[in-house]
Amino acid sequence: MNRMLMPVVTLGGVFAALAQEPAPGRYAMQKTDSGIARLDTQTGEVSLCQEKNGDIVCRMAADERTAFELELDLLNKRVETLEKAASEGPLGIKPRLPTKEEIDQTMGVMERMMRSFMGIVKDLESEEKPPSDKTEDVPQKT
Repeated sequence: MNRMLMPVVTLGGVFAALAQEPAPGRYAMQKTDSGIARLDTQTGEVSLCQEKNGDIVCRMAADERTAFELELDLLNKRVETLEKAASEGPLGIKPRLPTKEEIDQTMGVMERMMRSFMGIVKDLESEEKPPSDKTEDVPQKT
């Protein structure tokens, strides 16, 4: 039988078995001429398994292996990009503390603002007080 057609025939047998009897576990197995086809019912991954030296060895089907490796490469690139962005900080700017000169400049601006504000408050307070007339009789205490 042609090697290219064997996985197709194998997959057909696996899907036929799945259609007949639902598998109670995660994997569905189907015996083939060269070993066992194992279907992961959660991911759809098909592995071809063979017995070698008393152990069962499973390998992904060739077309799925290529798709898996492409996806793995894509994920690795995304992780590298995210790690680089995280190390550079938000928007590529590393946070830093202000210098002494920057702090002094900021404090000077804040001090001028507070003095201006306090001047406005004093002006408003003086406007609210009635002017004092010295001609007004103030009761004398005797």
